[in-house]
Order: sequence, then structure tokens, then C-alpha cells
Amino acid sequence: MGGPGLERAVELLVRQAGHWQQPRWAAPASTGNVSRADLVHRLVQELANLVADVEGLPRRTVPRLDNDLALPDQLRVVTADLLAAGPPADVLARAADEVAATRAAL
Repeated sequence: MGGPGLERAVELLVRQAGHWQQPRWAAPASTGNVSRADLVHRLVQELANLVADVEGLPRRTVPRLDNDLALPDQLRVVTADLLAAGPPADVLARAADEVAATRAAL
């Protein structure tokens, strides 16, 4: 799964959750003991870590915004950053798998 696979996985997740209001974000995810918002923020952080690794830069903490409704936008931005970094196919596949797993857990 290359760039298009990652883009498709992100598109599906955003389509699933992009219209959610705050109570739905605050609800528990189907796996683990975290909210849906925490789960998606964890995904955003994982993708940001991949960007840093590909670019050879130190990893930085992605801010947890007060408004969970911004999470789909954060996910889109960090995905665009990862694609722009030109990662190898295995990194793209790993990222797509992470997105798909997160989507399944929502």
C-alpha cells in the first residue's frame, strides 16, 4: 500500500468521523480504555513521528487542541506532511495500517 493507500485510509477515517460532535469524540473507543479523540490524537502523533524519522529530525509532541473537532484537520495535515517527505513504501504501508487500525477501533 503506497501513498494512494494511505490517502484512501485517511479519507475513510475522516469520512467516518469528520462530522462528529464533541460527545461522540469523548465516547470510549471500542478498544482500549481511551476516548475516540485520544485514539485519533495518538494516530496523529504516530504519523508525525514517522514524518520526523523520514526527515531525520527530532520527534516533537503534536499539541492536543482544546477542540476535538479539529482532529480530522490535524490528521489531514500530518498525512500531507508525511506524503511530502517522500517516505519509502514500507513507511507508507505502516502508516496506512495504523490509520486502518484506528478507524476499526473507533
